[in-house]
Amino acid sequence: MAQSPRYRFAPSPTGYFHVGGARTALYNWILALQTNGVFVLRVED
Repeated sequence: MAQSPRYRFAPSPTGYFHVGGARTALYNWILALQTNGVFVLRVED
């Protein structure tokens, strides 16, 4: 049984969210939609 692909984005906890991070998260989300995968946003304290 094949599992659906998982794409994750873990922003850096040491600084502000920036355009490069937003672009990467958007690409991963779109790729997850196209491949019937799961997009995981990992947020740390």
